[in-house]
Amino acid sequence: MLLVLAASAGAAEDDGATEEYYGAIAYSPTNRAHGWAYDYPSRQAAERRALALCGRHAEDCTVPVWFRNACGALAVGSDGYGSGWGSSRKSAEGQAVQSCRRYSGGCAVVRWVCTSR
Repeated sequence: MLLVLAASAGAAEDDGATEEYYGAIAYSPTNRAHGWAYDYPSRQAAERRALALCGRHAEDCTVPVWFRNACGALAVGSDGYGSGWGSSRKSAEGQAVQSCRRYSGGCAVVRWVCTSR
């Protein structure tokens, strides 16, 4: 059973200022639970939130990917997982699948998320 939880800090309205938006995906290799967060003001805040959401269902959650003003993805296979990030969903997913294939077969993207910028 795959458990997923997400959270957004809520992007500020565009006031012309260049803001940094962070995201992260947390994953549990034991039960495949994962949590994600996007549009947080810092890497630490995004990672903390993703871990907290994943941690509701597993004790061994880690953050395989974080990203800033970009997209992140998590791919899971029969014997492992991989992650990636990029300027687009397609790029992040491609990197995640490629990373997963180094460790496992049957890899597929189970989560992707992008920040607002």
